[in-house]
Amino acid sequence: MIFAIEEINNRTDVLPGVSLGYKIYDTCISAAFSVQSAMALMNGYEETLTDTSCSTPAVVQAIIGESGSTNTMAIAATVGLFQIPVISHFATCACLSNRKVFPTFFRTIPSDYYQSRALAQLVKHFGWTWIGAVRSDSDYGNNGMATFITAAQQEGICIEYSEKFYRTQPEKLQKVVDVIKRGTAKVIVAFLSLGEMNKLLEQLTLQNITGLQMVGSEAWITASTLVTPTSFSILGGSIGFAVTNGKINGLKEFFFKLHPSQYPNNTVVKDFWENVFQCSLTNENNLLHMNPCTGFESLTEVENEYTDVSELRDSNNVYKAVYAVAHSLHGLLACTS
Repeated sequence: MIFAIEEINNRTDVLPGVSLGYKIYDTCISAAFSVQSAMALMNGYEETLTDTSCSTPAVVQAIIGESGSTNTMAIAATVGLFQIPVISHFATCACLSNRKVFPTFFRTIPSDYYQSRALAQLVKHFGWTWIGAVRSDSDYGNNGMATFITAAQQEGICIEYSEKFYRTQPEKLQKVVDVIKRGTAKVIVAFLSLGEMNKLLEQLTLQNITGLQMVGSEAWITASTLVTPTSFSILGGSIGFAVTNGKINGLKEFFFKLHPSQYPNNTVVKDFWENVFQCSLTNENNLLHMNPCTGFESLTEVENEYTDVSELRDSNNVYKAVYAVAHSLHGLLACTS
C-alpha cells in the first residue's frame, strides 16, 4: 500500500498537485479493533501509524481493508452510514454484496458467490460424488459453504458430513478430525481461512491421517506457509481456485531500497525491519534480548516471503484498491458540473 501511494504521489497524470497520505492500523484479527480503528479514521484521530505527509487531522476519504469478511462487515456497516467507501482486497463473503446493508462497500477480489459454485462444478468434473466438507466457523466459511452445498446438491453430489470450527476452539477441531477419521469420504472440500487450515493440517499430520484429496478455497490453496516436509502426504494433489497473480513493476526495487531511516515515525516499517533482521531499532526490545540494529542491514541480502514478489496475489489486490481510490478522487476533482 505504501508503495502504491508513493508511486501515485510521484505521478503527474494522476492527482497532479495532490499528495495522498495514509494511516495504517493493525486490528489484530479483532472485529472490535476494526470498528475502533474505523471510528478513529472517521474522527481524524492522529495517534496511529501515520505517514509524515499527513500534517493535519482529516476525515479519511476511503478505507482499504479488512482482510477477513467478518471484520470487513463490521467496518463497512459502521462507515457506510457516513458514506465513506470501504475497499477490501481479500473479503470474499457474498453477504458483503448486499447494497442495503453495505452501501459503500467495494472489493478488488471476486465474491464467493462465484467461487462456491465453481468448486461444486470442479468436484463434479472429476466425478467425485461422495465428499466431506469442512469450513471455518465464520461469515466467510459459513456463507461460502452454504452456497457450495446448495450448488453441489444440484450437481448430484452427496455430502457425507459438513463440519465447522474456529482456530481458538481445539475441542471442535478435534471433533472435526474425528469425523474425518471415521468417515468414508476421501475427498474433502475445505472452505477454511489460512489460520483454520493450518490448525487442521497440524492435527491431521499428528494423527497420520492420509489418503485424502483436498479441495481448497482461495484463502489457503496457494499458501506456501502450509508446505512442509510432513504436509505433503495430506496436501499433495490439492486443487482449488486461486486469487489471480499479478506483477507490480518497481515493487522489488522499492523493497530493496526500503530502510527505517526513510520512515522514522512509521511503526509498520519499524516492526517489519525488526522482524526480518531480528534486531532492535530502539531500546524497547532490550528485554527480549534482541541485538541493536546496525543500520547497515539490507533487504537485498534477504530471501523470504517478504522479498519474494513472484506471488503477488493479495498484494496486487491492495495495489488495485489504492489506485481505485486515486482514480476516483482524480475524477472527482476534475468534475466541473
